[in-house]
Amino acid sequence: MLQPTRSKYRKAHKGRIHGKATRASTLNYGAYGLKALQPERVLGKQIEAARVALTRYMQRTGKVWSRVFPNIPVSKKPTEVRMGKGKGSPEFWVCRVKPGRILFEVDGVSEDIARVALYKASAKLPIKTKFIKR
Repeated sequence: MLQPTRSKYRKAHKGRIHGKATRASTLNYGAYGLKALQPERVLGKQIEAARVALTRYMQRTGKVWSRVFPNIPVSKKPTEVRMGKGKGSPEFWVCRVKPGRILFEVDGVSEDIARVALYKASAKLPIKTKFIKR
């Protein structure tokens, strides 16, 4: 599961995802990519599941770049616990994804294989995405 080795703060505010992505909005590494069309928090588990689906379909040919990393902790209180008594402990890590952000990039395979592989990866993510090419 993806998570940072260390972080400056143990707990974070929920925050809101406003605006369009300015970072990672163009292809930098590969010839094909998967672009986010909605704002959403993507879990580390979901990113990893998408990456595994992508590499399995490509049969470990070509190269895959992941342009997102879960660096925000999400805390949760245990079930059946009364209100108050502070914030819960961190349970999992997420990445705030803005619309227009490139999630994955692929190179070294044909367009047909890349298109299907990225489609399979998008099925593991909670947001609408679009296949793009250079």
